[in-house]
Amino acid sequence: MRYYILLLAVLFSAPIFAQTQTDSITLNPQKQINAAQRLLSGNYASAVTVGAYGEMLYNQPEGQNGELDVQRLVLLFGYRFDDRTQFVTEIEFEHVEEVFVEQAFINYNAAPNFNVRGGLMLVPMGIVNEFHEPTTFNGTERPAVDNVIVPTTWRELGVGVTGRFNSISLGYQAYLFNGFKSAEADGEGGVTGILKGSNGLRSGRQKGIQSTIDSPNLATKLDYYGIRGLRLGFSTYLGRTQATDDVEQFDGSDIGMAMFGLDARYAYQRFTARGQFIHASLSDTEAYNNLTGRDLGSALQGWYVEGAYNLLPTNKRQKLFAFARYEKYDTHANTDGTLVDNEAYDRTDVTTGLTYHIAPGVVIKGDYQFRSNALDGDDVTDRLNFGIGVWF
Repeated sequence: MRYYILLLAVLFSAPIFAQTQTDSITLNPQKQINAAQRLLSGNYASAVTVGAYGEMLYNQPEGQNGELDVQRLVLLFGYRFDDRTQFVTEIEFEHVEEVFVEQAFINYNAAPNFNVRGGLMLVPMGIVNEFHEPTTFNGTERPAVDNVIVPTTWRELGVGVTGRFNSISLGYQAYLFNGFKSAEADGEGGVTGILKGSNGLRSGRQKGIQSTIDSPNLATKLDYYGIRGLRLGFSTYLGRTQATDDVEQFDGSDIGMAMFGLDARYAYQRFTARGQFIHASLSDTEAYNNLTGRDLGSALQGWYVEGAYNLLPTNKRQKLFAFARYEKYDTHANTDGTLVDNEAYDRTDVTTGLTYHIAPGVVIKGDYQFRSNALDGDDVTDRLNFGIGVWF
């Protein structure tokens, strides 16, 4: 609790030092774009475009040593071949020492409001998986629902179409991707399961790294923006996980999955709000757990609601949002066979703090998280977080 008091004392004094800037920060969710969309939609004089975003964080669990981390630095590159054809890529450095390709795709504008894409792309599920730049969300850390259930940052290789019908205020996306990797050989004639109860599907992301594919999976999203200040999303993901050739003959090496998500973002004057619900139904998990010895649940579910209020006058270029977010997520929302529901996987986080936009593209964040689960006697450590984020 002493950390929480310190957080409020320090950060609520921030308006005293706020300086007026010349630009405004766009809060309308109808106009919010991510890094790739910025490169695609910008009217740049040069064919080559460059950008970046990054986060430097401090996490302090109650009663433990804190951790400082350059959590990620992402370099953005785009190239326009002609008026219709563009290439976008993002190179991510995580924790200074790990390097990943986060996106790499070709976008071809085949017709007005109709684009064909192919390559390594983000799966359009929920909010943060597509809009994860640090200036686009409140909280030092991304919501746990997006981290554990979705799971962010979820990207795979595929091909699809995207566009919008402005006459009915509807955007659309539809892609065929490779699926999650669920199992591989253990080198001793057995099978190693990759998916597990504690973090659900997260470990199965293939990220375009020599990805295994048996059958393609379908991902879709519809976005409605016909009401001023409001954006509504509906996402689906259908298919099966993938297993390597040397184990796919084993019963239970792959599972079926059907995931859907609902999300909403709203902004009115100095108030903003967002919410999200994600549910994933998994089939054949009993056979999978019997084969691999894992404890994968047959249903994953999570949701959150968040409200924020800008404490600075609307004529200021800077913004200081006080926010609170309540989220519940359970990777054992249901289990099959003899697997017993692990109540430690039924978790609740309450996050409250401040997000200070000192300039467009620069944010300072601080929050405190009250964390718990449904297991009696299991004391989950609360946490204080601070962070600096940039995006340009």
